[in-house]
Amino acid sequence: MKNKKINMKVRKKIELLAPAGDFECLKAAIDAGADAIYFGLKEFNMRIRAKNFKISDLPKINKLCNENKVKKYLTLNTIIFDNELSRIEKVVKLVKPYVDAIICSDISVMMLCKKYKIPFHVSTQMSVSNIESAKFFKKLGAKRIVLARELNLNQIKNISRIIPIEIFGHGAMCVSISGRCFTSQFLFNESANRGKCIHPCRRAYTVKDVEGNELKIENNYIFSAKDLCTLPFIEKIKKSGAIAFKIEGRNKEPEYVYTVTKVYREAIDNKLSETRINELLEELNKVYNKGFSSGFYLGLPTNDDFSKTENSSAKEKKEFLGKISHYYDKINVAILKLNTGKLKINDEVYIIGKTTGLLRHKVESMQIEHKAISEARKGDNIGIILPKCRKGDEVYKVIKKN
Repeated sequence: MKNKKINMKVRKKIELLAPAGDFECLKAAIDAGADAIYFGLKEFNMRIRAKNFKISDLPKINKLCNENKVKKYLTLNTIIFDNELSRIEKVVKLVKPYVDAIICSDISVMMLCKKYKIPFHVSTQMSVSNIESAKFFKKLGAKRIVLARELNLNQIKNISRIIPIEIFGHGAMCVSISGRCFTSQFLFNESANRGKCIHPCRRAYTVKDVEGNELKIENNYIFSAKDLCTLPFIEKIKKSGAIAFKIEGRNKEPEYVYTVTKVYREAIDNKLSETRINELLEELNKVYNKGFSSGFYLGLPTNDDFSKTENSSAKEKKEFLGKISHYYDKINVAILKLNTGKLKINDEVYIIGKTTGLLRHKVESMQIEHKAISEARKGDNIGIILPKCRKGDEVYKVIKKN
C-alpha cells in the first residue's frame, strides 16, 4: 500500500492523445501540443470515412512524430471476418516498425500483435466496464484499455488499479453502447462496426404510433447525444487514475483538432481558474460541436444531454477562398487567387496544408500589382502578408455565426 501511494505522487501528467484523420490534422495536433496521435489506414478502422492514411505514408508519419517526440497509435479496431485474417496479418506485420501500439477490438488482432511483439491497447469497442474484464485483457497481454464510455469517475479509478487506463475526454458520443450501434446498418446497409456509420441518429425524428397518432416531443433529436466536454471538471479527470486523455475526432477538420488539443493541453498542464475555464469553453464553442455534456463521468445522462441541432453548434465556420500559388519566404508574402468569396482587411483566415498544418492569421495587408487594397473579390490575384506557408496550401475565411 505504501508503494502505491508513492507511485501516485510521482505519476506523470496524463498523456494527451489527439486524432489525426490526415496530414493536415496530424500537423495541427503536433503544433497544438499533443503527446500522442491516433490514426487509421484505409481499412480496418472505425472511421473508414475519414481521409485516413496509406501504408506508404507510415515512414513520413513516423519521422514527423519522432522529430516532435509524439507517440503513434494505429487503430485497427473493426470486427474482422475469416476472409480478412491473412490481410490483417500482413498489415500488422508491415506497420510494426512505425507504431508505438495498435488499438484493437478483435481478439484475432490482439493475438497478431502478440505474435509480432507489438504493444496493443484494447479499444472502447470492447466495452470494458469492470475489474474482471480488465484482468482478462491484462492477462492476454494488453498494455492499456480504452474503457467503455458508460463509466463514472469512481468506477474508472477502481479499474485503473488493475491496468493502465485511457479515457475519452472530449468529442462526439454515440447514443448506443460504446458506439456498437446497428441503426446505420439496418437503415442504410452501412455498418458502424465496420467504420461506415453515416450517423442517422443525428437527424430529427417524429414519433408516431401504428394508428398515426403523433407524440408531441420537445426535442426532435431524440437519438443525438451532445458532445462530451470534461473541461469544467478537468481536475477530477486528472485524479481519475487514467493515464491517457483522448480527444475524439478523426473525421473532424484541422481547426477542430488544433483548437481542442490546445485547450486541453493548457488544462492538463495547469490548474485553471473558473474565469479561464469559461474563456476556454468559448474557444471550444468556435469549432464543431453539438452542445456539451459531461457524459457518464459525473452521473447518468439526463434529457438535457441530447443535442438540439442536426448540424454543428459552432460559433464559427470557414469559407474556402483559394490556394496559394507562390510564397516568398524573405518578405513573408503569399500569392493567392480568390476562386470564390471576398476578403477584406481585418478578416481572419485559416491556412491549411499537409506540411503547414493549420495557421490562423488576421489580414493586415493586401496588394494587387503592388498597390495596396482594402478588399479583394472573386477572380482577384492578390499579394498578402502571411506567416510561413507553402504553395498549394488552402486559404479559408473565418466567419462568425450569429
